Amino acid sequence: MVFWRILINSLKLPSKQAVFQLNRIGMDFTVLYMFILIVFISLPSFTNKLQASGGPGSDMNLVFFFIYFFIFYYLPLVIMAFLLLSLIAYLGTSFAKLLRRKIRFSILWKLTVYTTTIPFFLYTAAALIFPLKDGWLSVFMIYSLVLVLKIITVYPKRKKRT
Repeated sequence: MVFWRILINSLKLPSKQAVFQLNRIGMDFTVLYMFILIVFISLPSFTNKLQASGGPGSDMNLVFFFIYFFIFYYLPLVIMAFLLLSLIAYLGTSFAKLLRRKIRFSILWKLTVYTTTIPFFLYTAAALIFPLKDGWLSVFMIYSLVLVLKIITVYPKRKKRT
């Protein structure tokens, strides 16, 4: 049920109500949601590699293929996604300081994860229809950066201390 609310609210971003609803969700659900999204975006590559007749891992037992795919595809994809999300959140933190908004890196990182929902689903749908390289995921991160910049403007400004 929590993941359904996360999905619905992340599709409504950058609305103010969705931002504050997603902000109330714990970091544990956010990280688990990110792992689930990465499973979805790795499905097209998994099916392509499973159907491939040549190349590494083409004539392996299914159990070993799962292990091979997890180590050499899924884990590097997770690392790349987390690094890109952290970079976007860091850029958003700098932008928030310029705008004097009341938002921290941890909140921005969490909201950045939620901004990836639409691009990741678009990537999965497109990759199931025709083959795409994983480099397109970094292009889709531009969408997340723009959305994070819009989300920052939702947060209130810091009060000047005298």
